[in-house]
Amino acid sequence: MDMEPLTFPEGFLWGTATAAHQVEGYCTNNDWWSFEQRPDAIWHGDRSGLACDWWHHAERDFALMASMGHNTHRLSLEWSRIEPSEGTFDPAAINRYREMLTALQKQCIKPMVTLFHFSLPSWLSAQGGWCNQSTVGRFRRFVGYTVEHLGDLVPLWCTVNEPNVYAALGHLFGEHAPGHRSLRSYFRVLKNLLQAHGEAYRLIHSLRQDAQVGLVKNVQIFEPLCAEDWASLRLANVLDHLFNSLTLSAVEDGKLRFPLTSGLPSYGPLLDSTDFVGLNYYGRLRTNLRPRNGSRLSVLQLTPGAEYSDSGRSGPYGEIYPEGLYRTLKRVARLGKPIFITENGLPDATDNQRPRFLLTYLAQVHRALQEGIDVRGYYHWSFIDNFEWAEGWGLRFGLVAVDETTQARTPRPSAELYSKIIRRNALTEDMVRAYAPEAMHQIFATTSPDLAQ
Repeated sequence: MDMEPLTFPEGFLWGTATAAHQVEGYCTNNDWWSFEQRPDAIWHGDRSGLACDWWHHAERDFALMASMGHNTHRLSLEWSRIEPSEGTFDPAAINRYREMLTALQKQCIKPMVTLFHFSLPSWLSAQGGWCNQSTVGRFRRFVGYTVEHLGDLVPLWCTVNEPNVYAALGHLFGEHAPGHRSLRSYFRVLKNLLQAHGEAYRLIHSLRQDAQVGLVKNVQIFEPLCAEDWASLRLANVLDHLFNSLTLSAVEDGKLRFPLTSGLPSYGPLLDSTDFVGLNYYGRLRTNLRPRNGSRLSVLQLTPGAEYSDSGRSGPYGEIYPEGLYRTLKRVARLGKPIFITENGLPDATDNQRPRFLLTYLAQVHRALQEGIDVRGYYHWSFIDNFEWAEGWGLRFGLVAVDETTQARTPRPSAELYSKIIRRNALTEDMVRAYAPEAMHQIFATTSPDLAQ
């Protein structure tokens, strides 16, 4: 039988996401540029270098987005360009961002702007960065200047990108800048980032009453490999609390729960401090405290036998698990706020998984919408291959391939599929048959009782 299209709401936002350091090129005045120079810090010894040359030629990619039907794009601002030294702001940098945002508007692409996406000015990093509580005030100053000069062009603001990921990778595991390895630093940084979000939320609204402001949260699913293993279940719950719940609850009720308290059980600006939730979802991890058959204990692992995306320096990037997006949407929906999926994607250099990925994950978004969850838009990570932090150029997330040496762009088949989805505002049987016929049942079973049987 013919399958009914899975149609999305009128006005749904379709686009992609990027971060300044990963695409602009030669961000030489921040902590990430310094981190890249350390031996073995970046896979294969890569450097960001020119990146995707957006600082000079972003408009070329904006035009390409528009030709593919995209109606929104999420980008970040590089703090070190706007405030190159403490208290000194660069008019030329803010004017360049005005040019970029204006170019997006002219292409009928709605900008969503992130104020902090992992990179800090070198002068601020030298003062301790987010380990230093005074950075909260310095961030507030930066936000105030930026919103005063760009606020008329930006309807959607993200204060902080993935505070939990930034704190974990940069301050607990040492895999990202600044390369710290300290549990104490993890909690200090997370608390300061949450306070900074609350301060920025209030300030933006005082400057732009029409602005919509949200926090971007990576929600990682933790669950035991064996459901009957109570110890692994307990570990999953503890990790979920530390990585997910601490942040999600704080922006709802303003409370900084243990172990973030440190004499500050609540923080006024955090109370109800998000107009929308920015959800980043990439996968799940399985907890396992019961090694079997003499195998080595692996406390956190991927699901055995599952399908994975491309591998990075430490193995497969992640499990392909579409239902996880539906599960995380249901979870953050409890906050009672509109949701934007601000990042979702996979590294797939050959593009042999990404078309099916798009169709199956978006089917789960449609499933959530059918259940009344208020999802307003989807931002695929990413539009273009870029400098993927500590993985360098080794992981390819783009709908559009880039040769970082020649800067040549080559749209992948998934870019064409995404364009078709956007123009139809729906997933159709023809799309599935053309790009991922093996996923027909998986995609339509959630809405077709006959297929679900």
